Amino acid sequence: MSNSYLGYHFTVTPKEIGSEILIAELEATAFESFIETENGFSAFVQKELCTTDILDHIQLLQSPDFTISYEVEEIEQVNWNEEWKKNFEPINVDGICQVRAPFHEKTDAQYDIIIEPKMSFGTGHHETTHMMIQHILETDFTNKKTLDMGCGTAILAILAEMKGAQPVDAIDIDNWCYQNSIENAERNNCKHISVYEGDAALLQGRTYDIIIANINRNILLNDMQQYVDCLNPGGTLFLSGFYEEDIPYIDASCTEKGLKYVKKHQRNNWVALKYVN
Repeated sequence: MSNSYLGYHFTVTPKEIGSEILIAELEATAFESFIETENGFSAFVQKELCTTDILDHIQLLQSPDFTISYEVEEIEQVNWNEEWKKNFEPINVDGICQVRAPFHEKTDAQYDIIIEPKMSFGTGHHETTHMMIQHILETDFTNKKTLDMGCGTAILAILAEMKGAQPVDAIDIDNWCYQNSIENAERNNCKHISVYEGDAALLQGRTYDIIIANINRNILLNDMQQYVDCLNPGGTLFLSGFYEEDIPYIDASCTEKGLKYVKKHQRNNWVALKYVN
């Protein structure tokens, strides 16, 4: 693998929604990692895989609803850990839970989660993770069989176990997330987390007391029936990874399947909803 990369440093206005859409489009090309910045994000691609037309089919760049500019930088011997050190900030939720990298100092937070920085970073991470952590902190997980669907780095699965959940299943379709979740569960001395690589098809025959799904609107809507089918009576479903304007679609899907709306957390334009069976 080449060690020479090109860094595309995007400035995006409005940042949150624009960055989310743009990253989704770039993921379909040769770009392989993303790091959030103050005004947008940086996207990295191996120089040998970068063609002159790599951005030609990115529809958002032609949209009048967003202002997007970028600069390109050639980077030799990318040190992803250093990139993360420069850009990854700890997540502190209400002084109760901190999510940090090993190079951040430990605080007196009751729940201290250590995540090893790797090469992928999606915009919106802070908002949706923060809100789902809030929901988890407010919930009794003692001996609750729990699912972290679309687990990413397994932050939420780890916190659920710290709060007493067992057993905990963590599922992600992305191999990088699968590998990183295993590493992070071990790093936080978790004993009850099982990590699986795959999608909602893996849920066949499983049942849970609590399901945590921080993904995106389309996948949630597509898989909602499978979540409901494996949620125990009286069980709880937490949903995030979408915007306030997406709530009517999510709510309609949940209510028609018999779930009852309980609570919403909101940060910027992101939301996280709680339903019970």
